[in-house]
Amino acid sequence: MYKPFIFFAIGILCCAVANAAVLDVESALRATYNNCVGIDGYLQDMKVKAGISTAVAGAGTAMGIGATVVGIVKSKTDVLIEEKYKLLENLSYGASGDVETLDSEEWLKIFQESSENNAEFVVNSTLDNDSNEQIEQIRALDQKSKKLGNWRTGLMAGNTATNIAGVVLSGKNKVDISLSEQIQNCKVSLQNLRRAIAQARIDGIDVAEAINIESVCQGLEYVDADNIARINNLAKGGMVSSAVGTGTGVVGVITSVLANSDKVRKDDSNQGRQKEKNLNVAANVLAVGGTLASATATIFNATQIKVIKDFVDVTEKCSEALR
Repeated sequence: MYKPFIFFAIGILCCAVANAAVLDVESALRATYNNCVGIDGYLQDMKVKAGISTAVAGAGTAMGIGATVVGIVKSKTDVLIEEKYKLLENLSYGASGDVETLDSEEWLKIFQESSENNAEFVVNSTLDNDSNEQIEQIRALDQKSKKLGNWRTGLMAGNTATNIAGVVLSGKNKVDISLSEQIQNCKVSLQNLRRAIAQARIDGIDVAEAINIESVCQGLEYVDADNIARINNLAKGGMVSSAVGTGTGVVGVITSVLANSDKVRKDDSNQGRQKEKNLNVAANVLAVGGTLASATATIFNATQIKVIKDFVDVTEKCSEALR
């Protein structure tokens, strides 16, 4: 006969324990405020950093494209110089009807010696007008090639500098452990708030404000480890791309400097001229590599902005509602 009373007493005790575990609405709101407010500010900073990284990588891409274009123009200019030297092989000079034919290497040596002496290249009066014209054109093209080489080096150096900055910016723009823990605590607080609202309704307490806050902030409960991992993976992708661009850029700048140095340019042997050509080709290829790395980093950073922005939209609304 005592069994019904025993079960009744146990039921009352269980309900009392359960109710004790449920926070009152005010306490639940206070915990939600403490754990959820501030996430938006942290993420907003991340979005700004991602924007800066995107702009820097974009500028690096533009400079890389510029270096590539300048390098191609330089290569075409060097080919034209070679062609004009070959034309000189068929031109002759002499005196009193004596004619001597010079090959391109001998013409190059004469031209370079005149340049080294910083003197006007005085051509023998018996030299025909075609030879004079070719020499003047070679001189102009040689100066143009030198300038183009310097521009290429400068643009590649700029591209490398942006990639270095990209490594630093992307490497720091990650969701750290403290933010991950705050997001998790915020989600737990929202679950507690939902239970507190349900209990307050039973108790006849007005929970309109709490319901509005829970409704606005509930989007945070859908933020899981995958969302955070995606933000961090995009940051890692931008950092790795920029690191590759940095390595490529450093080698490219050194190669471009060597290709445009007087020691290489004034080596009039066939071997020396081939070395210059090879260095220029390598510099152009490395310029393309640095450009692609910057472009890839730009894509990673721009995508990270989009992911963070979607996250910020939810957290900002939640913080506004809580305040």
